[in-house]
Amino acid sequence: MTASRAQPQKKTKKALEARQVIMAAAARMMRERGYADTSLRDLAAEVGMKAGSLYYHFASKDELAIEVMRLGVQLVCDAVDEALAKRPDAGPRERIVIALTVHLETLLSASDFASAHIRCYPFVPEAVQQELLATRRNYDKVWSAIIRDYLGPQADGLRVRYLRHALIGALNWSLEWFDPARDTVPGYVAALERLLPPETKA
Repeated sequence: MTASRAQPQKKTKKALEARQVIMAAAARMMRERGYADTSLRDLAAEVGMKAGSLYYHFASKDELAIEVMRLGVQLVCDAVDEALAKRPDAGPRERIVIALTVHLETLLSASDFASAHIRCYPFVPEAVQQELLATRRNYDKVWSAIIRDYLGPQADGLRVRYLRHALIGALNWSLEWFDPARDTVPGYVAALERLLPPETKA
């Protein structure tokens, strides 16, 4: 009985490892090529599988894209949440700076997944976008909360939304121009901080 239980567990572990390899390769290819030019045939060759074997792990290209892109948002969201949780004493402006810094650091140094999400989201089918909405909105809520704390309770929803889009958009666009030989995370974050409106005192 012990042996019969061990065999499925071994298969499950192997399948999970293969799934992780596929997702990592897909994230890299989507970041480099975009969604349309990332084919399952090329992906299978990249990870040393037959094309048909991918369907054991993912039913379709869209399903794979959803998993890759959802993880891209979640990695950044988790990193920002963790950094904010470590600084419960931080003031409203400092919390925005923390979020700016961690988002940018994660984007630039830690995640093909986040880059794949940013570069491919506008071009994936609408059904894929719909599947990603909940994860994206959860991250938006993190930013909306710290921005509202900064602007004060009198700030209307549009003002919070506009500032959130401006800051996240500025961070995400860095993928197109940021050069580590020339640019620094603290330098760019400081530039964005200077663009913030005056803090509202309670």
